[in-house]
Amino acid sequence: MRNETQQDANMTAQAVSVMLGVPASVSEPVFEVAEQSPEQSPEKSVAATPMATVDARAIGGVIKWFDVTRGFGFAVADDETVGDILVHFSVLQPHGRRSLPEGARVETVSVQRGRGFQAREIVSIDMTNAVEEPVRAPSSPDRIDPVAMIDAAGPYEAAAVKWFNRLKGYGFLVRGADGSDIFVHMETLRRAGIESVEPDQPLRVRVVAGRKGPLAVAVEKDLG
Repeated sequence: MRNETQQDANMTAQAVSVMLGVPASVSEPVFEVAEQSPEQSPEKSVAATPMATVDARAIGGVIKWFDVTRGFGFAVADDETVGDILVHFSVLQPHGRRSLPEGARVETVSVQRGRGFQAREIVSIDMTNAVEEPVRAPSSPDRIDPVAMIDAAGPYEAAAVKWFNRLKGYGFLVRGADGSDIFVHMETLRRAGIESVEPDQPLRVRVVAGRKGPLAVAVEKDLG
């Protein structure tokens, strides 16, 4: 399932921002996920916008990924003609949750929007085949938090992906100025709305001097 997640490019966070273009007269709330810059807080990445009432369908599916920071994820529908279902954290709150792990099964009441289906209600959750995140040991007091170091970083500069291992959650970039390696963590990419990268992909990056070398604390796509 993780390999399928990496190859799935049709329903990323960037696409969700224009997912729901229906005229506004309304009763059903829909959640439009906006593009997020590294400086924006995660809470501002999802905004509730009322949209027009549409027919609802009962659709089952399996969570393929859920970004806790951005507050939404996608489920692969049992019906292949449906595709992916957008799941916003707000529909999980009646079940006492704000996220779901990969592999969790959900029964939804979903509505079709401009670019796909969105869960309006989660009827049930089955965690039998869920892949729970491993429990991590508490961070050491001297562990570097990239977010806390943004103010000390320089301006955005050119870089390119050297390699990135999604399973390990980190990789390296090549600095355009001098060819040196820059360590980059998956969470730094996710804060920029980047779910996957490929070798030699150009990026723009803000860098600080970490204990073991240059460290990326903010990235953005190179649109030039």
